[in-house]
Amino acid sequence: MTNRREFLRTMGGASLTACAQGATAKKPNFIVILADDMGFADARCYGGDIDTPNLDRLAAKGLRFTQCYSTARCGPSRGCLMTGYYAQQTAGDVMTPGNVPSFTKFLPEYLKPLGYRTYHSGKWHLRFVTGEGGVGFDHSYTMLDENRFFTQSRHEVDAKALPKPEDGYYSTTAIADHAVTFLQGHQQENAKDPFFMFVAFHAPHFPLQAPQADIDHYKGKFTEGWDTARERKWQRMTKMGLINCPLTPMEPGKWTNWNTPDNELLEKIGPGEVSKAVPWSRLNQEQKDFQRTKMAIHAAMITRMDAEIGKLMKQVEAMGVERDTVILFLSDNGASSEQLIRADGHDKTAPLGSAKSYLGLGPGWATNANTPFRLHKSWVNEGGISSPLIVHWPNGIKDQNKLRHNPCHFVDVLPTLVDLAGGRMETPPGAPNLAGRSIAAAFNKDGAAPHDFIYFNHNNNRAIRVGDWKLIATGKDGEWELYNLKNDRGEQNNLAAKEPALTKQLAALWQKTEDEFVKTREAAKSSEKVRMNNRAQ
Repeated sequence: MTNRREFLRTMGGASLTACAQGATAKKPNFIVILADDMGFADARCYGGDIDTPNLDRLAAKGLRFTQCYSTARCGPSRGCLMTGYYAQQTAGDVMTPGNVPSFTKFLPEYLKPLGYRTYHSGKWHLRFVTGEGGVGFDHSYTMLDENRFFTQSRHEVDAKALPKPEDGYYSTTAIADHAVTFLQGHQQENAKDPFFMFVAFHAPHFPLQAPQADIDHYKGKFTEGWDTARERKWQRMTKMGLINCPLTPMEPGKWTNWNTPDNELLEKIGPGEVSKAVPWSRLNQEQKDFQRTKMAIHAAMITRMDAEIGKLMKQVEAMGVERDTVILFLSDNGASSEQLIRADGHDKTAPLGSAKSYLGLGPGWATNANTPFRLHKSWVNEGGISSPLIVHWPNGIKDQNKLRHNPCHFVDVLPTLVDLAGGRMETPPGAPNLAGRSIAAAFNKDGAAPHDFIYFNHNNNRAIRVGDWKLIATGKDGEWELYNLKNDRGEQNNLAAKEPALTKQLAALWQKTEDEFVKTREAAKSSEKVRMNNRAQ
């Protein structure tokens, strides 16, 4: 296998950048947009039924990756994106809590020496300081209250607390507005410098809350139910070339064990709620009406986010830097089947989707959002880890409105941006090699994966992908299953019994990687630099 340290030292950021940019010498700007709990197949440009005209426009003039992977959970995915390491290497997963090792650097810390101004707006969800003494953002709007969309109990600008918002606040809009403000300030004070903007929306994470006008946009939609919607979506995605596998069956026996218990859920929300991914035909009319409305709110949240992305795009155009700006859009994990009641609880008398309601999408519609794959957020099956990845860059991408089938991971975002900025990834003394690799070459041509393997471990859900082969086990005591993803991304044909030698080989590779990460964390304990945000705990 290729030595990762040697690869990172010799990958020649400037050469790949020149390849992608052609004759363009100017350093590009970067905007990374991250959705929260948005399914692989929610957006129109990924075969979905939700109106996303701005994402569709970015895709039509850019690229769509079909095999981009997250970690299956919010925080670990963000850690991978910001550090270029797997979360297990930096104690950034819920299973590996602790202080960040001193070797860990964050994206702004790589880009600032290359002349970049750096900005963040939205959800953070990492344990690290974002303000003074933090990871290097010049300005940040940080949304720390994740239980509400129509107000905030904790939000900050540059690590200074803001008052509770006035009526009319909606976090998706506020996140975009702060991002626009930072860009306007950049244009006024630092226009000669390139910028990096990280826009981390909370939508469409639970609770399902959206402005009523956006919900009304979907009045009468989704009445056919999740079974019909999945079938239609699968056919569309196949025709678009996004997938090459059968539609997986629903799995009513699978749900997150930390959900609000069924009896409590039904008591607090009402008889229209459904806790399992059962066939739509088994629901009564009250349940169908309630579930249809939940999907309408989910869609409204995504359409509102899309509109706010359009606002960002207009600002970039107004600055005259659209052609020099690389825009990446991703989602931190698959759609969520979680049904939890937190914060102020759920008011059954309040309009669904309003500030006093507290609903989760549930496993039925989450399975639809993750079409055609298995399962949801927190699982490392394809439904939990497959993310849309749209890349838009007029000056650097000539092969527009095309697909890229290169398997890649959130750890690749950091080295890709550093590469495009003309930097080199030197591994500091005593630090492990970065897990991420630049995918800039894929901007020009579809090709082989940059990874020898891609590793997963979340809540003891374990997996490793090598080429087209994926080994996966669910839960602490789950047995290894083996799938060939070339034509079975639905993970329906378990080949472990037919390929025992390969299964053993991949299991050994997974365990070797896991052991290395444990050793890295243990060795780092003696020299950890505390960079934890105690205010966010």
